[in-house]
Amino acid sequence: MMAKHATLWSVRSNHSGNHSSSNPNGRSKEQSGHTNPFTFCLSLGFFAGLIWGSLRGIAYWLKFTKLVPGVLADPFFQLSFLKTGWGYMVGIVVFCLFSILCSLLYFVLFSRVGGPWMGFVYGFLWWAIIFGAVGPSLSITPVLTLIGWSTLFTELCIFLLWGTFIGYSIAFEYTDEASREPAGSAAGAT
Repeated sequence: MMAKHATLWSVRSNHSGNHSSSNPNGRSKEQSGHTNPFTFCLSLGFFAGLIWGSLRGIAYWLKFTKLVPGVLADPFFQLSFLKTGWGYMVGIVVFCLFSILCSLLYFVLFSRVGGPWMGFVYGFLWWAIIFGAVGPSLSITPVLTLIGWSTLFTELCIFLLWGTFIGYSIAFEYTDEASREPAGSAAGAT
């Protein structure tokens, strides 16, 4: 008696059984093996913003950082509003939009780079741009020498993790990172 192998869900698999959307070579769009970069970056950026924006909110609530979660929305909203619950939500939404744009930019510039290191550098570059260059010049963030060590390190760590999340997700999807997984792992199974 032959045992059936379980099929894991993936972006490329078609579990509905509906093969009506097939291309000329007889394979469905989901089975062709190519992920749409635009929709992938949209969803990746949304979840990167949601996860790491929420973590920024928790860090602010726990007083690890002095910057409100909506620091990127500061030019458009008053600080008193950004300190409210709705301001937290606006901050997370703005961070999601920022993350979507950054994931699209990362895909255009670095989609062929494998491994997590370019994402790590990418997160550091965005931290340096926001907290070292653009933020202080637009009065969004205080100058680095006045911001405080705990805020600097907290924001740096969050941006490093955020960049690594975006970079490694794109590298895993669009390079041969999946082929480096062990043969029996869930990521390598089809």
